[in-house]
Amino acid sequence: QVQLVESGGGLVQAGGSLRLSCVASGNIFSINGMGWFRQAPGKQRSKVATITGGGRTEYADSVKGRFTISIDVAKNTVYLQMNSLRPEETAVYYCNTDLISGSGTDLRLDDYWGQGTQVTVTS
Repeated sequence: QVQLVESGGGLVQAGGSLRLSCVASGNIFSINGMGWFRQAPGKQRSKVATITGGGRTEYADSVKGRFTISIDVAKNTVYLQMNSLRPEETAVYYCNTDLISGSGTDLRLDDYWGQGTQVTVTS
């Protein structure tokens, strides 16, 4: 079983910064990619940023130039540095990973989600 644990959310004023972390643990064979998604009240969950195990990144247009995603494959950890935060970015931020778990010939590819961490940006 694989678990994701997020941290780093909180309350910040507009223009401020936060750094989110997400650690994956369990019987992990390899990580294909990790990412961050967010969901505001009454809205659908949307992609913020993703990164492959090789370091290729993708960002939502609205966060380009302000957010930076990075990965430490050795630690099974993904980070999201968020700068110049805006009130409309208040949401629950979820970590996601696409990875292979197991060992030997007993391998499986699955998608996992964290429990979410609240980010609140005040004006």
